[in-house]
Amino acid sequence: MSEIKGIYAASLSILDENLALNIDKTINHAENLIDQGCHGVVIFGSTGQAQLISVSEKIQLINKLVNSKYRNKYIIGTGLNSLSETINFMKISVSLNFKKFLIMPPAYYKYGDNEVISYYKKIIEQVSECKIILYNFEKLCGYKFSISCIEQLVKNFPQQIIGVKDSSYNLFENIKIKNFSVFPGSEEKLLKGLKLGCSGIITATCNVTASLARKVYEDFKNNKEQTHNEKLCAVRKTFEEFNLISGLHTFLAQKEKKFKNILPTLSLLNENDKKKLFENLNKLNFILTKSKAA
Repeated sequence: MSEIKGIYAASLSILDENLALNIDKTINHAENLIDQGCHGVVIFGSTGQAQLISVSEKIQLINKLVNSKYRNKYIIGTGLNSLSETINFMKISVSLNFKKFLIMPPAYYKYGDNEVISYYKKIIEQVSECKIILYNFEKLCGYKFSISCIEQLVKNFPQQIIGVKDSSYNLFENIKIKNFSVFPGSEEKLLKGLKLGCSGIITATCNVTASLARKVYEDFKNNKEQTHNEKLCAVRKTFEEFNLISGLHTFLAQKEKKFKNILPTLSLLNENDKKKLFENLNKLNFILTKSKAA
């Protein structure tokens, strides 16, 4: 296994007025996040509206992502319920040398650990070159990984199962597997996680907190006094009062109109929530600088 470490954003997807994926602007946004401090970016995570974007658009983006200056810094989210579509999308990605994936078990149906192990087994049998970060988020898929399930997956597939994103927070304090990456899904868990031996974070709000989160990470690694963590956690807590995707698009759209488009059934914040979000962020003196134009 090869451990992945650092600050990773679950990157937003940018859409045109007709709600088609704008491939160039989505890639440019991901590159900007790395410029701002992220060690890497997840493309097509839940924050990137992965379940709502067509497979054909995802494939088009992956084909163009090979030209990115940061092509080695991406983790590809599959965001698909269909096993066959997941495998086909992964095969295309691997053919373009994208081998790191964030994969959540399918949503909607009820199942347990044995079924989850079987699910990943079928993927790995077809795409053996992959490196998989498991996505633990019961709120979205209805299933929550147990430590014993992950230990069994790592035992069965030590070359492919390399980490977990823990957004249910039942794992990161207790799971201990050598050379296995553990990423809590919130900035509020970053410092605590690092102290416990976690690898970093993968979060939605790193779309706006990349530089702050990187400072906290570097200060911990260099044994420096923490002077940014309180603000980082406060910003995350402010966004968590709302739907994260809606809040992030609303916030970023104030500086760049390209973020105002969002796929149904998601939406931007209503005026009352928008006002509350900006008032609370202003109290924290949290101001985002405009990124490079696409």
